[in-house]
Amino acid sequence: MVRSTGTSARRRRGVAVVCALVATLAAPSAYAAQQPAEQARLKISGHETQPVFSRADAVYQQVDIQTEVDSDGDGRRDTVRMRILRPEETDTARLKVATIVEASPYWAGGNDVPNHGVDLDEDGLPVAPQRASGQPGLTGPATAYSGYYDNYFLPRGYAVAQVDSLGTGGSTGCPTSGGRNETLGAKAAIDWLGGRAKGWDPDGNPVRADWSTGNAAMMGISYNGTLPTAVATTGVEGLKAIVPISGISSWYDYYRANGGVVAPGTYQGEDTDVLARYVYSRADREICKPVLDALERDQDRATGDWSAYWDERDYLKDAGRIKAGVFVVHGLNDWNVKTKNAGRLWQALKENHVPRKLWLHQAGHANPMPLRMEEWLRQVHHWFDYWLYDIDNGVLDEPQVDVEQADFSWQQQSDWPARGTRDTTLRLRADGTLGRTARPAAVQSLTDAGRTVPAEQLVAQPDAANPNRLAYTTGVLDKDVRVNGVPTVDVRASLSGTSPYVTALLVDYGRDTRATSGTVTDTSQQVCYGEGVPGTPGETGCAYRSKHAVQTADFKIVTRGWLDARNRVSYAHQSKVVEGREYRLRWDLQPQDYVFKAGHRLGVVLISTDYDYTLRYPAGTTMAVRAGAGSLTLPVAPSRS
Repeated sequence: MVRSTGTSARRRRGVAVVCALVATLAAPSAYAAQQPAEQARLKISGHETQPVFSRADAVYQQVDIQTEVDSDGDGRRDTVRMRILRPEETDTARLKVATIVEASPYWAGGNDVPNHGVDLDEDGLPVAPQRASGQPGLTGPATAYSGYYDNYFLPRGYAVAQVDSLGTGGSTGCPTSGGRNETLGAKAAIDWLGGRAKGWDPDGNPVRADWSTGNAAMMGISYNGTLPTAVATTGVEGLKAIVPISGISSWYDYYRANGGVVAPGTYQGEDTDVLARYVYSRADREICKPVLDALERDQDRATGDWSAYWDERDYLKDAGRIKAGVFVVHGLNDWNVKTKNAGRLWQALKENHVPRKLWLHQAGHANPMPLRMEEWLRQVHHWFDYWLYDIDNGVLDEPQVDVEQADFSWQQQSDWPARGTRDTTLRLRADGTLGRTARPAAVQSLTDAGRTVPAEQLVAQPDAANPNRLAYTTGVLDKDVRVNGVPTVDVRASLSGTSPYVTALLVDYGRDTRATSGTVTDTSQQVCYGEGVPGTPGETGCAYRSKHAVQTADFKIVTRGWLDARNRVSYAHQSKVVEGREYRLRWDLQPQDYVFKAGHRLGVVLISTDYDYTLRYPAGTTMAVRAGAGSLTLPVAPSRS
């Protein structure tokens, strides 16, 4: 790669990034030509930065930055590669700017890696062959970075940069799926922008960020949205704001749940070692193999217990060190990075008095920008202006939370869950109903068939007899019920057989058209939001809106939760399960914000194996539940006026 004062094409992975950047020649901007010997300044009007700098004339810079770690064990500190676009005036007119950074392990592509087998024998050992994973679950959409950062923010006086995470692209070191080395690798980029780390240009010459104010933000989706939270928990100076979109706050909550081995949605059998092997794209393809083998060993797919391995990958415990303003964004239909990652981060920020903002939308693992383009750009723009340029724009005086409703309208509120939310407990009754009062207890049983039957089939027709599930429903609701927060299940149950899993599914029964996790591009609505680069394909500064993909059906699984019964006392240590002995089992479901409409019924369905998420032991385990002694607790918001 070479250094150029040209422009980039739409930022892509690997060598394509540089080829496009070098291809476009630089030309002096009108702004710079007016004052070549003066110090250029931001233009601030209406309490926000204005687009006065040329995207087409942006300066491209590449730097390799020294980190604090030697994760590949070669005796030299690892380096991360950062590629930067910044206003030309940072070279010609002494302009100093803040930087928006997106760190990612994906810029150089990935490898084809097999997933772990999830069908187990009676001893808990995989019996099915591993299958190819292709792209793992945490990649996120390809448009997460390149769609608007440069076109919108660079003309307003920001540098934009991408960083190759350790073990990927032009960086050295090893990928470890959220390990401490990856955090410190991305942190080094923030340190270099603040003058605290060494960097070299492609010719090996030392280089400093003399154009940088030292202030930076981090932003991205999925893995790219996980690294901002990780870096912020180091307390690094200069990181003023982060926008984690569908990001992980604890890797345990991505690959495990309550002592169980649980997959990200639609990626059964993936784990930290699979993901690390997928992103391992640095030039030396041998040096990290011992590190990757250690990941496979230490992640422990036999028990799913909490351990030092997961503690290293838990960012929540260090939330009190965050100095940045945090704008959390998550899809309510995201079953890849499950909503628990956003919910627990939001709560940790509150407990540690970290300035915060939240968006919850109806899509899944998706970029929210095209869903609500103008408002998204306004809020993110003001978030960055406030934290990076100290512009008093009132962003902290606005409601903290934006929640997209089932009808795709948006509601603003002061916190989440909504103020006034109270727990409502419903009893699981032997007649298959849910109600406020208990009825005489009776033991009811199900036979596990989840190894071959998906949960969507097991929850259908709740009033029909089905030996493979226990279903409990309310009567027809006479008014809307908004559940927002973390539902919990509490039952007395016994297990007889090989599967230790118990699963609860919260279901909305009633024919309706509802959002799915997908989005659809609306090619009839294009919005131009920023400055394009003439003659460069893809660099138009425009994008199409998106709308939600919907499905009409008789029911929807609203949320779900899992427990390994051996971890009923602690998710860090197993306790023996004696066949036929009744235990109290309590566990949480994934946080949700959902309105059960009047005329529908609310239901909870209990099964053992969850085909798409848990490990699958041989079918036939019997689960006996003492109805009348069990309950479902829901966080219910007050009725709207």
